[in-house]
Amino acid sequence: MSLNHVRPWRDIYRRKSRQIMVGNVPVGGDAPIAVQTMTNTLTTDVAATVAQVQAAAEAGADIVRVSVPDEASSKALKEIVRESPVPIVADIHFHYRRGIEAAEAGAACLRINPGNIGDEARVKEVIKAARDHNCSIRIGVNAGSLEKHLLEKYGEPCPEAMVESGLEHIRILQDNDFHEFKISVKASDVFLSAAAYQGIAEATDAPIHLGITEAGGLVSGTIKSAIGLGNLLWMGIGDTIRVSLSADPVEEVKVGFEILKSLGLRHRGVNIISCPSCARQGFDVIKTVESLEHRLEHIKTPMSLSIIGCVVNGPGEALMTDVGFTGGGAGSGMVYLAGKASHKMSNEQMIDHIVEQVEKKAAELEAAAESAE
Repeated sequence: MSLNHVRPWRDIYRRKSRQIMVGNVPVGGDAPIAVQTMTNTLTTDVAATVAQVQAAAEAGADIVRVSVPDEASSKALKEIVRESPVPIVADIHFHYRRGIEAAEAGAACLRINPGNIGDEARVKEVIKAARDHNCSIRIGVNAGSLEKHLLEKYGEPCPEAMVESGLEHIRILQDNDFHEFKISVKASDVFLSAAAYQGIAEATDAPIHLGITEAGGLVSGTIKSAIGLGNLLWMGIGDTIRVSLSADPVEEVKVGFEILKSLGLRHRGVNIISCPSCARQGFDVIKTVESLEHRLEHIKTPMSLSIIGCVVNGPGEALMTDVGFTGGGAGSGMVYLAGKASHKMSNEQMIDHIVEQVEKKAAELEAAAESAE
């Protein structure tokens, strides 16, 4: 639950879900919403896959999913798990044996698709392997691979069919006294996804993994995911998220965090508040923000920075940020620290100076947090 009683219109009341563990990451309950991504390297290329997992973790990923399509990938998974800084979810399709092998290899979670994993007997074998190896399960319902009997019943992928699919497989897990599971009901259609997620959220207390599947490229997929996931998160639905982009997995993590940051649900790194720029700007806002985004990627401490081109909104925005810069005249602007005008700085030196001020503030915040522990 994110509460700000001074401004109640910012309050988000998260749906109550039970908590499970994905490796050492708590999912559900009052745990922070976890950010996931997925590698796109060949799993058998251990070095490339580990490098991608590490890059995603450095960008902030809490959990990373790895595809396990064949026996060779199962063997590689053991080494990947050993070298990964975050829990690994094994992505299993079609071959239930891969799920068993992945659990044996040390995967923290198995993602199984009910529509293609096989009959109930095979699912039971996967459940047994998960239990034996302290591995959780994600039931991954997808509109594009629903079971044949549900398609015949409903005529097409629809929210009711997706929810029914999820509940059928929840029943199988629960009948086998297995409760360490989360669930997703993904579709590439924002409306279908939203309706399915609302339905499953009402029908179970299981943790929910959010995603708009096959959302598209970096720009279109980001917008689609922000609309779909943002609205569900705003409603309090969602315990983990993955932004599915045809882009570098690191970009998925960045977008995921930005969605959560915009709703006040997670805080990591520098939140840059900047104007779109106009003829009033006292410096090149767009190039400045691009440079600062790159140079401040290493900052993990949550803090805010305002970069505004002129004095129309600049001072007001700076009042609410840790560090700010507002464009002025004669080739210089005003630097704000902790919401107050501090000193002038030339446009030429401004970027280096802002980086220095942000790093200094981040160090102060980190020291204060450590002393408070």
